[in-house]
Amino acid sequence: MALGKRPDNRQQELFIATAELARAPGHAFYEQLGKLLSAAEFDRWAEDVCRPYYAEGGRPGIPPGVYFRMLLIGYFEGIDAQRGIAWRCADSLSLKRFLGYGPTEATPDHSSLTKIRQRLGSEVYERMFEFVLRLVAEHKLLAAHEIGVDSTTLEANAAMKSIVRKDTGEDWREYVTGLMRETGAIGPDQEPSAEEVAKFDKRRKGKKVSNDDWENPHDKDAKIAKMKDGRTRLAYKAEHVVDLQTEVILAAEIYGANRADTATLVPSVEQAQDHVDATETGRLIGKIAADKGYHAIETLEGVERSALVGAKTYIPERQTKWNWEGKTSEQKRAVLNNRTRTQRDYGKRLQRKRSERVERSFAHVCDTGGGRRTWLRGLANIRKHHLVKAAAHNLGLILRKLLGAGKPRAYAAFCALVQLLHFAQITLRCFLRIPGNSKLNSRHSPLRLSA
Repeated sequence: MALGKRPDNRQQELFIATAELARAPGHAFYEQLGKLLSAAEFDRWAEDVCRPYYAEGGRPGIPPGVYFRMLLIGYFEGIDAQRGIAWRCADSLSLKRFLGYGPTEATPDHSSLTKIRQRLGSEVYERMFEFVLRLVAEHKLLAAHEIGVDSTTLEANAAMKSIVRKDTGEDWREYVTGLMRETGAIGPDQEPSAEEVAKFDKRRKGKKVSNDDWENPHDKDAKIAKMKDGRTRLAYKAEHVVDLQTEVILAAEIYGANRADTATLVPSVEQAQDHVDATETGRLIGKIAADKGYHAIETLEGVERSALVGAKTYIPERQTKWNWEGKTSEQKRAVLNNRTRTQRDYGKRLQRKRSERVERSFAHVCDTGGGRRTWLRGLANIRKHHLVKAAAHNLGLILRKLLGAGKPRAYAAFCALVQLLHFAQITLRCFLRIPGNSKLNSRHSPLRLSA
């Protein structure tokens, strides 16, 4: 047989029959996800919810169900940018089939995803999250009695080099140059080089960048914060409220990175209770577990005064000396009751579950789900994007119950493990002559193989 060579310029076919086009059998994971959404009439629901945001006449746009399915693909495939989502959907025949497109049809472009996101209001994404939460309740995965709260930072699509002063509008280099002139490091009319500015900025004392004085002109909602790896970046704060019994995300809120945990606990838990109420299951949040960063007298009292009827906090205290001067009896009672609950065995078990399961939600949504780095700008846009990822995480829990895996890669590993165990069983029966399948033993016995 001679060596085959790949032609440099292959002549394209003028006409190709549709029957001759390659067709994918479909990915088993996305096939099951499509059946789940179709059984719940997700596409018809999405069209009814989004209809007020579209005109009556004109050329039909991209179906809302296709738009939300593409965002779900971004979570399941671990893609953080809309360009990557659009490319992946256009490249995969199985994903085209999941979206409802044929082999010859073009999938939506990334610019179309941007237009739809700008068109739809935040309440649409809120209702989409609640729709998935109702599916979770139908599959008996919603308990909502014990919840855990924690937060993490999301890197914003804005650079620290672009920050400017709020009062004067000076950028960083202009600001440092002014300091150099004030201290006499350079003359009044002298313009320093970039190296000189960096050297002076590195050596000067009292250097501090505050959100009260600085902002990014391209994304004013992004705040200066310290990331998990120690870097100082412009970021947002994502806060999850997680059902500790089933790992379902009940609320996924986005705040500025400078918002303290003590100031966002009550709003996030109240939002979680609103989402649970939308499922019409009648469940109430009863136990709230958080780390010591959420402990504050005002926060503990705020939980008792909020609409969370009967909710109790399990928040460890910081090691500090309390000064009860000027504090009310209600505040003192809230602190002492919380202290008693956290010191019990039940409170310690609840903290262990919180540290495991809430952090796992961040690992799925932010790290492997493509949500750690945001490519959008503005608090509203990032909240829309994060809500869909949280809804996809909840869908993954349903699929884990149905298929044994909550993501396509995990499903592939699960199938490979099942196949490996099957071959191991065949091998054991072959070489150990385990009775129970005489036909199998006769075909694969060592004597027959040696013969």
